[in-house]
Amino acid sequence: MISQVNKKGTIRFVYSPDGPVTQVCLAGSFNNWQPASMKKQKNGLYALELKMSKGQHEYKFVVDGVWQSDPENADTVQNALGTVNSVVIVG
Repeated sequence: MISQVNKKGTIRFVYSPDGPVTQVCLAGSFNNWQPASMKKQKNGLYALELKMSKGQHEYKFVVDGVWQSDPENADTVQNALGTVNSVVIVG
């Protein structure tokens, strides 16, 4: 799940696990697809806020080493690997 925190391009990415997980990371076109650790919140969700430039950005969550699109974001694009990436547009 994503939510725009402010108009200056800070985006909050949130992952809600459906079971026990050890590590959740975020990777995307905005960080050269290098997984960045998300912080586990008291409520069990994982979150990460990033300042992002305007435009369209693709991303995936990496949950215990498994890459997956955002289950709560229907906006996706096909990638070169034959799967889909989630999309966020920063205005």
